[in-house]
Amino acid sequence: MSDGAPPAPARPGTSGTAGRSAVVVGGGLAGTTAALALADAGVRVTLLEGRPRLGGLAFSFQRGELTVDNGQHVYLRCCTAYRWFLERIEGAALAPLQDRLDVPVVDVAKPEGRRLGRLRRDPLPVPLHLGRSLAAYPHLSLAERAAVGRAALALKGLDLADPALDTQDFGSWLAAHGQSARAVEALWDLVGVATLNAVAGDASLGLAAMVFKTGLLSDPGAADIGWAHVPLGELHDRLARKALDSAGVRTEVRTRVTSVSLNENGTWSVQVPGENIETDAVVLAVPQREAHDLLPPGALDAPERLLEIGTAPILNIHVVYDREVLARPFFAALGTPVQWVFDRTHASGLRTGQYLALSQSAAQDDIDTPVAGLRERYLPELERLIPGTRAAEVLDFFVTRERTATFAPTPGVGRLRPGARTNAPGLYLAGAWTATGWPATMESAVRSGVSAADAALGALGRPRPRHLFAFEEAA
Repeated sequence: MSDGAPPAPARPGTSGTAGRSAVVVGGGLAGTTAALALADAGVRVTLLEGRPRLGGLAFSFQRGELTVDNGQHVYLRCCTAYRWFLERIEGAALAPLQDRLDVPVVDVAKPEGRRLGRLRRDPLPVPLHLGRSLAAYPHLSLAERAAVGRAALALKGLDLADPALDTQDFGSWLAAHGQSARAVEALWDLVGVATLNAVAGDASLGLAAMVFKTGLLSDPGAADIGWAHVPLGELHDRLARKALDSAGVRTEVRTRVTSVSLNENGTWSVQVPGENIETDAVVLAVPQREAHDLLPPGALDAPERLLEIGTAPILNIHVVYDREVLARPFFAALGTPVQWVFDRTHASGLRTGQYLALSQSAAQDDIDTPVAGLRERYLPELERLIPGTRAAEVLDFFVTRERTATFAPTPGVGRLRPGARTNAPGLYLAGAWTATGWPATMESAVRSGVSAADAALGALGRPRPRHLFAFEEAA
């Protein structure tokens, strides 16, 4: 305890004959999902979050009249678990999907100026759904487009269950399959950097193959893009908290867990300042380093592996103009440091002008650059990409930095990611960094929460409610 006082008595009725109970540590997407799934199955749940809000690293904050997301988060139609989560918190209508994949791609690398291409799908079976788009993609030569098609077919043939894929890097595999540096930049990294938070040469082939096979080569609509049309806090904090309250979950924010220990009678003690909570099961839904520090001895065979899981940064640049400068909701960019640009005007509550957010993944080179340096670098790039910005006045320019935004999807990371179960009965792990098979996405976080809840329900003798796992049938 922070004040050195003895712990308060355990809360009555948290274990034993009064019914099964669980404590979830961490109120991000993984923890919120686990808490909802457990509560919906009749378990009495306490959710503890150290921050003053829920949502983890997908949150919003106020800056004057703006409601700002810390970073742009999107999901795909193949993200069936996150879509289930949105339905569960009654937020699906606030984060709709495209009717059909359509990504404008602006290239400013050529001396003749900007050139617009598109990646979009047709209502045809895989892989024909992308055939026309790829054939007309102006950012690659005819030979490069043909080579991309051959590599896609080879990628489709990979067995995601093969552990050897995790030991290889995606960049070397692409080079071995005839992909030029331009093809990597204009297609493979265009998608991969945004989803993996790493360039191809730094990414596990296993994770990259999972992204491309699932998102582009499984179902014609799998890669259709969805994003929140409201601030993320509206979804992951307000609506999530409302759903938790309705499910009977006791939610405590600004409450940091200091220790987790197993009692002699098989129950668990979760220590927070001023209180000791006894419970039947614990889900640790916190970052891997925090989980490592809270794990009791023997809970994992090799707990030090959690510390070997690297992290990767994401930088977000926010620019407010005095007028509308961009007519489309988003685009991707080539030939420039800018990666993806999103229009956040309506979602932020801005009444006049336009607010653009630049999402910069794998941002190791820029994450510590001062704001003045980023302004000097990126505003001219936006003028190259968006002609309307040249006559506009910049009313605000600010930056949000997530230095440990995701786990690093490096070759070999698969062997470091633990599953939901630990060696300690009643203790479970959740988080996008656990062994979900997905990279560090909102989808991975929700899947991990479901896996942890499923394991806990089995141990607690609670039935597995079918509706909680309906997303598995939609996958």
